[in-house]
Amino acid sequence: MIGLERLHRILEKFPGQRIGLLGDLFLDRYLEIAPDIREHSIETGLEAYQIQQVRNAPGALGTVINNLTALGVGELVPVTVIGEDGHGFDLLKQLSLLPVDGHHILQSPDRATPTYTKPLRPVKGGHWEELHRLDVRTRAPLTRAELDWVVDHLQEVFTSTDGLIVLDQIDEQDWGVVSSQVRDILLDLTRGDPDKLVFVDSRSHISRFVCGHLKGNQKEFTSRSKRHRESAGGTGKDAASAMAARSERPAFCTLGEQGILVATPDGAVDLVPGITVDGPVDIVGAGDAVTSAVVAALLAGAAPVEAAGIGNLAASITIQQLGTTGTASPDQLLDGCRKTSG
Repeated sequence: MIGLERLHRILEKFPGQRIGLLGDLFLDRYLEIAPDIREHSIETGLEAYQIQQVRNAPGALGTVINNLTALGVGELVPVTVIGEDGHGFDLLKQLSLLPVDGHHILQSPDRATPTYTKPLRPVKGGHWEELHRLDVRTRAPLTRAELDWVVDHLQEVFTSTDGLIVLDQIDEQDWGVVSSQVRDILLDLTRGDPDKLVFVDSRSHISRFVCGHLKGNQKEFTSRSKRHRESAGGTGKDAASAMAARSERPAFCTLGEQGILVATPDGAVDLVPGITVDGPVDIVGAGDAVTSAVVAALLAGAAPVEAAGIGNLAASITIQQLGTTGTASPDQLLDGCRKTSG
């Protein structure tokens, strides 16, 4: 575990950072169902859930933005495409409360703002149970005009920020902001500036990236296309090592409560142990907490294994926040460090 004094020195550098982000920006909408009000629809006879509170928050790429904000990072510059709709209005309203430069967010009349609507029902113990999620998003590739806009703005943000986080959220190939063409542009940009930190987290397409610090969980790292499986092997350690060798950058493979594997291009693989948490947990957003903490730490001069330790610490804090996508502040990280050190 990283020492308290070292952690403090790293955290002190977060406010001076300007971090770019690329990917699909969602609206997370939480609907809290009133526990003691029961009404039924006259038309259908079904119960009509009565919502006592609506909470909006940036999701997907926005979850990383929330985490970086909580960590105290100075300025965040997302490159993304959302819709000209009510969900987009609510999303931009939430972003206006954060240290976000919104000049690289395109509102397109041809796309719906991606939205996860999450009904929550109160259960015993003061906790919330999430019911069936309702999803809204455009299930099609970006238009040529939208794609050209993303490429132009990505090039600008790449050169004007300290580092870039790429969050590839969409499972379908080329249906999100991070398309094949955008990956090609990323490769060209990193070749032109090999010292720039580019950190890639892809849910379904990590094997298609050949540049940057690659990050994913064990399933994402080992469930790869057939042509890559032989070199990656069947374990998280083998896959992480293959990822690092291919991108020539450190790779981070998250193992849940076991911690994070950190692989480097020279073939070394270290396990940074996770932090044990007692009581109920909610793992939603834990991976984004790791991404945010690792990137901010690397930009602050942390070694990869130190950054992974800070990522584990951030995740251990966020998973204890139930019914929401949690974040971790510098004070919480320092307090967690004291507890684990003691």
